[in-house]
Order: sequence, then structure tokens, then C-alpha cells
Amino acid sequence: MRLHEFALERFFARWEFKAELLLCASDVQGWPMRDLLELADEDGRRRWDELQLGYTESPGDPALRAEIAGLYERVSPDDVLVFAGAEEAVFALHNVLLGPGGHAVVVRPAYESLAEVARAAGAEVTRVELREADGWRLDLEEVRAALRPETQLILVNEPHNPTGSLSDGATFDRVVELAAESGARLVVDEVYRFLEFDETDRLTAGADALATGVSIGVMSKSFALAGLRIGWVATRDRGLLARLAAFKDYTTICNSAPAEVLALIALRARDRVLARNRAIVEANLPLLDAFFGRWAGTFEWVRPRGGSIGFPRLLADLPIDRFAEDLVRRTGVLLLPGTVFADTNNHFRLGFGRTNMPEALERLERYAERAIR
Repeated sequence: MRLHEFALERFFARWEFKAELLLCASDVQGWPMRDLLELADEDGRRRWDELQLGYTESPGDPALRAEIAGLYERVSPDDVLVFAGAEEAVFALHNVLLGPGGHAVVVRPAYESLAEVARAAGAEVTRVELREADGWRLDLEEVRAALRPETQLILVNEPHNPTGSLSDGATFDRVVELAAESGARLVVDEVYRFLEFDETDRLTAGADALATGVSIGVMSKSFALAGLRIGWVATRDRGLLARLAAFKDYTTICNSAPAEVLALIALRARDRVLARNRAIVEANLPLLDAFFGRWAGTFEWVRPRGGSIGFPRLLADLPIDRFAEDLVRRTGVLLLPGTVFADTNNHFRLGFGRTNMPEALERLERYAERAIR
């Protein structure tokens, strides 16, 4: 396997911990340890206080898998396999499901590993484009046209990174039908699930939609616990889970014991965890609405429908890479150029899940007044 350089991660390796303010972060403001432990029930607190730092069960702690299963309608604890973040889950899925002669359909723009690991595993990858002019909506005809007899996998991301778009229910239901009709496996990257701005827009989970459907979840995004590195695959296909478990024996083998306990505590208190995280996002959105109103003609965006990220565009005659680098050097504010997603239309990822977003946005505006106006 020969993987291409991960442009987004190399960009963050250069800038993430040097920049003062991240206006492009994909996650919500991380939970302080003290605040999270205050949410623990009696059993969770006992598990934490009595924790021994030994190996854990390879599939994940049974109690944790039970809480993850509770996020779905038709999933049991035995339908869940816990990984070290969503990235390991993607890596394992693509290597187990795909290989030479195989074919995958993946949306674009998207987190790079969703397509790159499939390619490196030997499969041919067809990208279905999401377009700003269409409101970043998934085009069903393009999905249908991309399917082949050898298509093994259809991978969509709902809510979507980096645009924050979210398919309507009818569109998603048709994607489910296309997967069932073609025999391709539907994999849904759902790391922003539960951060829909209107909860009635929440889609059926991939693992609930089809017996062979797959949901990828993580504690990093909607739950604001990126430092735990806890992700999972949920699917009612036990044969696939067994193959994934065998593959995991060659990656992490098992998960971090402290991280599993903390994830368990958070999921048992998920209503309070998600309410806090949604409140941060909801407080920041009106500030962005006002910003894009003031800067119409210079910046524009399709307002997201979920998650904590959007994909605006710089309309000025100035390359976004140069704009972003000068911005961070002069103000300490980091934006993520769309070029890391292979975008050539001057888009950039903007994150609004951090409590310091108002200050970062103010610095961006002051800089833009000098650099553009």
C-alpha cells in the first residue's frame, strides 16, 4: 500500500499548534476533564477511580458498545466495533471491503482518507461532485451514473465535511435504494450526526437503513472529545464486523482504557453533552450570518445545515492559500484553504465550534479591511 501525502493533515502539522486562534477547526470546543467527570454517574465514577491501565477488550468495553448502540434504532452492542478514532475505522473498512479490481463511489470534497485509502487499497474510485451552485447537494443522477457492476462501496458523509451540507430525507432514502439495488455497500460517515441545526432534519443512520449498511461515528466532533481518540463502526453485518476485528489485530489491537471510560461517561450524559455543544454552535452562527452579510461580494457561503464547519469562498482576486498564510502570520488566525480538498475555486473551511470564534472572526475582518478593501 502506497498512500499519497495527506494534504490536510500536513497543513495542520505545520500550523495547528503555532496559530493562536483556529477559525478552521473541525471539532467543537473540547470538554475540560473536570467538567466531564462531573457528569459521571455512580458506575462511571467508580470505573474511573478504580481504573487499571491494562489492556482492554479488542472490540471495545461492553458497556461502551451498549451506549454506542443506543445511538441507533436497530443496532445492538454486538453490532459495534470500537476503534482509535474514525480514521482507523475508515482505514480498516477500506482495506477489508476493497482491493484490486474493486470500485468505490465517494463524494468530493471530502476528508481525504475517505477516497485515498480506497485508492491505495487497489480499488478504482469515482468521485461524485458536490457543487456550491447546487447548495452542495448530492446529485442522485451522478451517483447512479457512477455505479458499475463491480461497485463495492458507496460512501457519503452526512452532515458533510467541509461544507456543512445535509441531504434531505428523500434524497438520502434514494441513495439507500441505489445501494440496495446495485448490491454496493452503503457506508455513511456520520461524525457530525446530532449537530443538525434542525433536529427534524436528522437522517436515518446507515446502520439502521440497511442490514449491510455501515455507520462511522466518533467522539471527536459532535461530542467535542477529540482527545479521546474513540471512534466506531456500527453495522448489523456480523461477518463484516468479524473481518474488521481481525484487521484491527494488525493496527491498534485494543483501545485506550482511560479513553473508553471517559467516552462511556460522556455517552451516558449525552443529552447534556450535546446541549452544551449545540449551544456553542448556535451562539456563533448569527455572528457569521452578519459577517457574510457585511462582506457580500467579497466572501460568500452556502449556510450549513449541520455540523460545526462551512466552506465559504473568497471572491477577491487573491489566491486563498496566500490569503490564509498571510492571515495567520499577521494575526495568528488560521483558515484552512480549500486546496487541501483539491478545490480550485478559492474556498476555505471555516469552523464555528470554538468559544473563541468571535475573537477570531473579528481579527479576520480587521485583516480583510486592510488586505482587500
